[in-house]
Amino acid sequence: MTEASHLTAVRESYDTVAVAYAAQVPAPAQLDPLSRALLAAFAETVRAADLGPVADLGCGPGKVTAHLAGLGVPAFGLDLSPGMVGLARTAHPGLRFAVGSMTALPLADRSLGGILAYYSTHHTPTDRLPGVFAEFHRVLAPGGHLMLAGHVGEEGVRQPRQAYGGHTVTYTSHLLPPPRVLALLRGAGFALDTQVVDEPAAGATRTHATLLAHRPPKAPEGFSGSAG
Repeated sequence: MTEASHLTAVRESYDTVAVAYAAQVPAPAQLDPLSRALLAAFAETVRAADLGPVADLGCGPGKVTAHLAGLGVPAFGLDLSPGMVGLARTAHPGLRFAVGSMTALPLADRSLGGILAYYSTHHTPTDRLPGVFAEFHRVLAPGGHLMLAGHVGEEGVRQPRQAYGGHTVTYTSHLLPPPRVLALLRGAGFALDTQVVDEPAAGATRTHATLLAHRPPKAPEGFSGSAG
């Protein structure tokens, strides 16, 4: 089967910018207090549930994966870019990282206690998101938790030509308003726990949102989402 063009663009682009990305993107300890608190809350939630390992999907160079591990979470990373995975393995040799796609996770049904998708789903075209969220639902154990964070806003597409370090990129970023993201998660069978929308500070141009959700222990009546 031919790989979707957006996946090829994401893989090639992040392989190109991997070293510059790892140098420029701050570690979680350098993030703002709210972002750190949300990651800590997610870590505490999945530790308490104790339903299995946590996958950091779109892990990049592994900084957030390592942060979760430092908070006592049995975390591992998965990324579409072999370049990013190579950097993550070098920087964090005690953790597990693998190459893989959110569109077809190389994971068994109900095998995870948690999923972190941290600024990693915005390159997915809107019409492909239901399939990605269905994969999240499939691999989470009933009662498992999801933390989804990213850029939000009026529905639209951005196609930058250059990114980290001035390197040429071919990926596309897709924005959706938070209610639309939430509707897609609910359509995949998730229940919302918390939603935090962080409006841009003075001089900033993008709004950020974090959604904490879970796969209910029992599927809602009439729901026929994932096969997991």
